[in-house]
Amino acid sequence: MPLRTRTRPLAVVSAGALAVVLAGCSTPEPSPGVTDDTVTVGTHTPLTGPAAAGYSSISKAVSAYFDHVNAQGGIHGRTIEYVVKDDGYNPATTQTVVRELVQEDEVFAILNGLGTPTHASVLDYLNENEVPDLFVASGALLWDDPEQHPWTFAFNVDYTTEAKALAQYALDEGGDGAVFCVLGQDDDYGTDFVAGLETVLGADALAVNETYAVSDQDVTAQIGAMQAAGCTHNFLATVNGFTARAVGTAAKMRYPAQWLASSSGGDYPTLAGYLGEDVAPAVLQGFVSANYLPFSPDSDWVALFREINDEYNDGEPFTGNTVYGMSVAYTFAQALAAAGEDPTRESLVEALESGDVTGNGILPLAFSADSHRSFGGVGITVVDDGVQDYVGTAFTTDAGDGPVEPYDGEAPAPENQGVPTT
Repeated sequence: MPLRTRTRPLAVVSAGALAVVLAGCSTPEPSPGVTDDTVTVGTHTPLTGPAAAGYSSISKAVSAYFDHVNAQGGIHGRTIEYVVKDDGYNPATTQTVVRELVQEDEVFAILNGLGTPTHASVLDYLNENEVPDLFVASGALLWDDPEQHPWTFAFNVDYTTEAKALAQYALDEGGDGAVFCVLGQDDDYGTDFVAGLETVLGADALAVNETYAVSDQDVTAQIGAMQAAGCTHNFLATVNGFTARAVGTAAKMRYPAQWLASSSGGDYPTLAGYLGEDVAPAVLQGFVSANYLPFSPDSDWVALFREINDEYNDGEPFTGNTVYGMSVAYTFAQALAAAGEDPTRESLVEALESGDVTGNGILPLAFSADSHRSFGGVGITVVDDGVQDYVGTAFTTDAGDGPVEPYDGEAPAPENQGVPTT
């Protein structure tokens, strides 16, 4: 009896110690959306509605890049499954489809949800449910708040940074005697953009500050106000469809001006689709926009993306949206590889905050534990004879009142056919 009494406590202690050891050596409990063979992610995007024409091609490009990755064996032996849901650029619909993605499809992460008003409507929901909310397709400052929204990461350069760089470029290229004006979307997009312009140009430098709503049918009144005010340099915080309306309306009114647009509304092939391939080179000659992704025809990334587009994207035209979507997909694949062989939602966020995920922009990504802002600057592109390409240097700056400075660092290059291995 005494022996039995002593051995029982020893057995219990040993079992407890063994459990601790086993817990330390076991693999983490798999997160939703992760199996032995697959990782499932989802997105909300406008396949219909007012923004569809300018952006519906992005999710097709993401899907094509994932097909390319999957054909090479996936990431750590897992293929990437991608669920796309149409929200029509309507915040109420966004809330419905995102809940479906999280609760019914059980996605590992939301990837590149598109739109400022739409994604803002699900920002708190995703963070409350600890769902990685990666690479939001909007340049609003809302996505860089790791204290309040630790699961959300931006992808687009924020609109304030873009505006500061465009304003600096305008000053450098001969702003003496210029009359600066702006046309912006009537939400955080326009507000953040104007804040950036005023930081560089001055609080009273904008002679006209016009806005539009995405439900508007034309911008004739706004362009007329700019013409009447003698605006020579017009900044645009517009989506592609409204950029085309603005520039096209000005051309019909025989109103010449320098146009400088955010990357969200500055893709030449998309604009040419709106304006017509025959008139776009003339109407958009000298058109300036910000960008932060590989864009030059001689870029190794562009060559790779063209190959993938030809093989996996069902004959879709190759545009800036193609480059954008494939860049998003590559960056997610890089983050997933860095999250480890048994990825969890927590390890995915840790990988992004580590600084090891560089992306494929003209500047490396700047994610950290303290900042979920994506790229810390932009380059400047100009259209010349129907070709849009980078000119001069890139600019770095913050989203506040910091200086705008030139950047001359190296851009990441594709390796292993753009399929991350570590």
